[in-house]
Amino acid sequence: MQSDKPNKVDRSIGALIRDLTYELTSLVSKEAELAKAEASEKVSQVGAGIAALVVAAVLLVVGLEELTDAATVGVGYLLPPTVVPWLAPLIVGGVIAIIGLILLMKGRSNLQPQNLAPNRTTESLRKDKAVAQEQFR
Repeated sequence: MQSDKPNKVDRSIGALIRDLTYELTSLVSKEAELAKAEASEKVSQVGAGIAALVVAAVLLVVGLEELTDAATVGVGYLLPPTVVPWLAPLIVGGVIAIIGLILLMKGRSNLQPQNLAPNRTTESLRKDKAVAQEQFR
């Protein structure tokens, strides 16, 4: 009893080309879906990063204003009375500026292009290329 389905050996070149075309179309479609999903993720990541930076900046400005006043008064009490009065605000301001610079650098690092690249899609395309090259050898 023979099956009505042709086995792989009995298939014609036309059928193979048709299958190849279907598989390639399907692959490109899936890759496009992956790229779209990953791009959407990255846009959300950028939005969340920017929102966090803005909220952090506002809170830091308000909080640091009060802390700066308190720290300046505290450092002023620690310094000898013969020291010039502007030294306490300079010390406190310098420390705050260094902390702000560190936070700024971290925020910028999160928004660097290499951190937002669609890495999974790129890797998937690289693998697909390798498989395709292997199949045509």
